[in-house]
Amino acid sequence: MTTARVRVLVYVAAPGGGADAVTDAYHDISRALAGTPGLLGNELLRSVRDPAAFAVMSEWEDLAAFQEWENGPGHRPATAPLREYGTGFQVYQVTAAY
Repeated sequence: MTTARVRVLVYVAAPGGGADAVTDAYHDISRALAGTPGLLGNELLRSVRDPAAFAVMSEWEDLAAFQEWENGPGHRPATAPLREYGTGFQVYQVTAAY
């Protein structure tokens, strides 16, 4: 089954190995983004192998919805709490699912 949904993974490293800063920033951002058009949800993932490594995975209705938000005026202020811990990100389009 093909779908147009998009998943965005933002990779994050906890400062000094302390997870609280990342977790707190994630919750702040999630509250700020509640109700964002096209955003279906997000999750904070923690590495089993490296407890200082995290990823935030957000799911979007489609690439256009994500890009509209990403290019809009609210994107950078809303995500600022995690920006200093970020190590990169990738955007993936769902091409198959069961």
